[in-house]
Amino acid sequence: MPLTADEVARVRRSYDWLAGLAGGLHWVESSPRSGKAVVASWWPSPGSRTRVSELPADSVGSTLHAYGGMPYGWLPSHGMVLVDASAGQLHGVAGLPATAHSYGDLAGSGDELLCVREDDGGDELVAIEPATGTCRVLRATDGFLASPTPGRDRLAWVQWDRAVMPWDSSEIWIADRTAYGSIGRPRRVAGGPDESAVQPRWGEDGALYFLSDRSGWWNLYRWSVGGTEALAPMDVDCARAPWESTYADYVLLPENRIGMVVQRGPSHHLVLVEPDGEVVRIELPYTSIKPYLAALGSRIALIGSSPTRAQEVVLVETDGSDKIEIIRAGTDRADLAAVLSIPEVMRFSSAGIEVTGLFYPAATGGAPAPLIVRPHPGPTHQSNLRLDWEVQFFTSRGFAVVDVDYRGSTGYGRQFRKALDGHWGRFDVEDCRTVALHLIENGSARRGAVFISGASAGGYTALRAVSEDGPFALAVARSAIVDPGRWTVTAPRFQRPHAAVLAGADGRVAATEVLRPVLLIHGVEDPVAPIADVIELADALNDRQLLVRMIRLDGVGHYLSDAATLSAALEAELDAYRAVLRSAGISPAE
Repeated sequence: MPLTADEVARVRRSYDWLAGLAGGLHWVESSPRSGKAVVASWWPSPGSRTRVSELPADSVGSTLHAYGGMPYGWLPSHGMVLVDASAGQLHGVAGLPATAHSYGDLAGSGDELLCVREDDGGDELVAIEPATGTCRVLRATDGFLASPTPGRDRLAWVQWDRAVMPWDSSEIWIADRTAYGSIGRPRRVAGGPDESAVQPRWGEDGALYFLSDRSGWWNLYRWSVGGTEALAPMDVDCARAPWESTYADYVLLPENRIGMVVQRGPSHHLVLVEPDGEVVRIELPYTSIKPYLAALGSRIALIGSSPTRAQEVVLVETDGSDKIEIIRAGTDRADLAAVLSIPEVMRFSSAGIEVTGLFYPAATGGAPAPLIVRPHPGPTHQSNLRLDWEVQFFTSRGFAVVDVDYRGSTGYGRQFRKALDGHWGRFDVEDCRTVALHLIENGSARRGAVFISGASAGGYTALRAVSEDGPFALAVARSAIVDPGRWTVTAPRFQRPHAAVLAGADGRVAATEVLRPVLLIHGVEDPVAPIADVIELADALNDRQLLVRMIRLDGVGHYLSDAATLSAALEAELDAYRAVLRSAGISPAE
């Protein structure tokens, strides 16, 4: 039975920002049905049930550095403080005047709240007394600050220059806390021009733990006054690219044990690092683990999912039993389990470089099938090996889908991650084309019925792909970036260096170069990729009769998060594919 667009839009409940605070677990829960994000809480008492916060704010969420930082914090003497997504201000702080700042990366420190606030001029690390609203600036820069982490009379944080991205170059700094509420002279302990150091955590032993890619892979390190040492070095990434601040890809446990996520391409695994350095894998039914590990005693809390299992909040035993306790179940559809398309992880050679794809066969059976190639957004990101209801919408209708981790993707080490620098619109397109041609040649995809669909940076890849000869019969570009050069000015402050380092010789998508029909879907209020460039492209494509449709979504930003908007976008995309198939004499599945 095919999934309807409305079902897909309404089933996508999401969990994020998991943390262990005040003896319980807390996370942000987003629902397309309500269009809101709230903080949910759970305590480990007999018969405990998840409690969803009731807030005067419309929704909880941070816009720090455009993509957000930890949007809530807990103080023993005060309770929960949250970032109001609608206003961008702190909820639960008395007397704090409204400002033009964006807040995020909230962390409790005694009776004070630590956080980062941002305006057009830069970042400030501040300490706030919630009862009075008194605010002290501890650190300020015209660049970026993140992850304030209090320790015993010390403070650690992440810092990077305004001209770089944190996955290219970032530093970890520490400073003593003084009796007067300020900080002493800061000291850099990790990071530099060619090193990304992230996720500082103070241990009970007073040492500072962090992740760094100084070896070419994001691995775990420990710093103390005696120096820095690598813990469990391995040729895999143990951190995600820090699009949002305050990720937690590892967690410190009692008895000097550490829980950590390791990433092998699109696959995630949970491991324990024992005090002697031994790495022990914990067997779990998940292939995707979000970067929000938390500890509850000796157990590890995480948000896990797989291609057949929607994301859920669970507690994992670390006693060798690998037992899990489900705290918050996902939105699985048991009635659809029999028709789910399960992806195959495939490797392809593109220009002599190995790239990875997640190939979902058509659930209706039969090959070759019409194929949708999906370059992920970012582009410094990766495909996720987990249940994706949008993929299932198309596979349940006879389409095959392949998600491509092209050069520049994360999870494959620093060298691969930086391979796209200066070549955006070329290497990513080449890799997507290589994957499509391979699937045509091996009989998985039908020639003349291959499409490319991308969002944000993936939308730029899709548009560039139909601006040259290749296997693609149509491009779908959702929230697309059209002009990398102009994007260095119109992008949010955080992402402008990204636009500059990625931009290559191909540059702006020109309607005169486009060779295949294009469907454009864009939010009018998009702050990441402003709609003006897309409207200009749509008008020019329409003049050349290559515009399938330009869908302007009023009141919508960069993400199509509410149910009605996503449903409309999926239906439009499906209609565009069916029109091409009919024109080619291919009967599309209805």
